[in-house]
Amino acid sequence: MLTRVSALAFLFLLGTAPYRAVRPPGTFRLHVPAGSYFAGSRVRVSAEGVSGPFTLTILGPGKIDRDTFVAPQVSRPVWTTIIGASSSAVAYAAIRTVPPPVSEHIIAVATYRGGISLHDERTFAALGTFAIAGAPADVAFLPNGSIVTADTDGDTLTRIDRNPWSITNVSGVEVGNEVAVDAAGNVFVSDRDVQGQGALTRVTPAGTVARVITGVTAEAIALDRSLHLAYVGNVNDNSIAEVDTQTMRVLRKITAPERPFGVALDERSRRLYVVSNVSPSMTAGGGYVAAIALDRPSAPVVARSPHLKFPLGAAFDPRTKRVFVTDEADNVVYVLNAATLRPARAPLRTCGTPWRPSVSGGRLYVPCAREDRVDVFSLATLSRVRGAPFPTGGYPLSVATWH
Repeated sequence: MLTRVSALAFLFLLGTAPYRAVRPPGTFRLHVPAGSYFAGSRVRVSAEGVSGPFTLTILGPGKIDRDTFVAPQVSRPVWTTIIGASSSAVAYAAIRTVPPPVSEHIIAVATYRGGISLHDERTFAALGTFAIAGAPADVAFLPNGSIVTADTDGDTLTRIDRNPWSITNVSGVEVGNEVAVDAAGNVFVSDRDVQGQGALTRVTPAGTVARVITGVTAEAIALDRSLHLAYVGNVNDNSIAEVDTQTMRVLRKITAPERPFGVALDERSRRLYVVSNVSPSMTAGGGYVAAIALDRPSAPVVARSPHLKFPLGAAFDPRTKRVFVTDEADNVVYVLNAATLRPARAPLRTCGTPWRPSVSGGRLYVPCAREDRVDVFSLATLSRVRGAPFPTGGYPLSVATWH
């Protein structure tokens, strides 16, 4: 963020500071991600054009923890000035902290570069961001409305309780990718790499952590909440692990299409839809979607879509019996018949690099990673909802809703 407070203004704010020649700022700049932040956010401050060590201090509410600004509890929006000082230059930035949202109609977007961005579900207006000093790849709401996310580059699960607003961090959740929750408030996270293996981690409401190895490079999760089962896609050994979520034991390994990156589950018919995330340059014809019959001992593939250019994520709509699949190369969402996996209609054109789609409240949400936007379609008409696509934080990867 560019300088908001001049050196002269800084001296004025200090009041009785002794006179000294102001050091030229030169090219030294502080960078703070744009946006408004909620209490407890940990926002990393970076510097440009400085050689050697520098210190950070603040003028206003909040605190500095090494290279990170920790946002304070506030009852109204406030600005804090961040001052960086090296041996030869001074730099400034400003950051805005806002009160927690009071709306009961909230969209949470996991943005890799920013944190969890919250929006009003009815207007798509930005409410603020919760930064975890890491990179979230997914977000989910617990049954009570609390928000959970994991640092996909670290080892921490973050829980955000909204009434009253408080933050809980749980360590031991390695490089978390997707996040899912059950009716009891247990949180399940796919771990891409745990000592060279992929895993599924369970965090109970009390904060107890349990883990089971599932394969190589665990990515996607689908929960069968009624049967207490989880299905984990292991991208680099082409398997699906069926896990008992109560005992955290792998019950069976299911052969999957190549690179099973996205999964979606039809709990009633016991069909798992698996996206083969390959492009034409990797496999002739590109990827596809396969339907696996989970109610059969051998879990065979019972339907397969035509070749798709570079499919990535999937969502299942139980009302219309359709499967929605994003394509990161063609910037479309395929609309497939769930029984046959044949196209039900022409693909939906959307914004750049659509990632993991989700179905909620009669809508299809599509985060577009390279455009920092979220597209929204009506499930009834498949027309774009007014106001969509709406802007959000940097590199959005998933969407969850609470209403």
